[in-house]
Amino acid sequence: MSGESKVSGGDWLIGADRRALATRRIVSIATEMVARHGWDNFDIDGLAARAHCSRATIYRNVGGKAQIREAVFSVAGERITHAVREAVAPLEGSERLVVAILVALDRVRADPLSDDIVQSFRDTRLAESLIESPRLGLFAGELTGLTTGNPLAAQWIVRIFVSLLSFPASDPAVERRLLEDFVAPALTQRACRRLL
Repeated sequence: MSGESKVSGGDWLIGADRRALATRRIVSIATEMVARHGWDNFDIDGLAARAHCSRATIYRNVGGKAQIREAVFSVAGERITHAVREAVAPLEGSERLVVAILVALDRVRADPLSDDIVQSFRDTRLAESLIESPRLGLFAGELTGLTTGNPLAAQWIVRIFVSLLSFPASDPAVERRLLEDFVAPALTQRACRRLL
């Protein structure tokens, strides 16, 4: 039996980079399971059955439930970040900041994992660790064009994003106006320099 027929028939870890392939497959299946049934109904045994592997393979390649959750959210975050980067590439200044936040909000709300993403921000301890995450702050700074080097300014953007995600305005036009009238002016280069 050739390696190709084995891969399509059962042993999906034959050939290529076994660890990378296993990780991608496990995270992909976990993402699909969570999108369909939520985190409350997610378990490692179900994932192992769907991925046609052992629990040991999952723990060895991805980790436990916390690491799987992080990997699933990381994949969603990459999709959202890519969309925001494309949208803001030609923009500068306050328009870049406003569009970055609006596109990110739109993409998170449309994501199959949106309910779980919003719910994780409602867990105060988890939300605080996400908000204060240096990595998330760097993304916020890059995507909004906020390159002052002040981590508090980027953290403030993340807090505004989480607020709008958790408590959306009744109308998208209102969210845009809130960002244009209050957030963008507060984060001009001059205002950010004063924060340094």
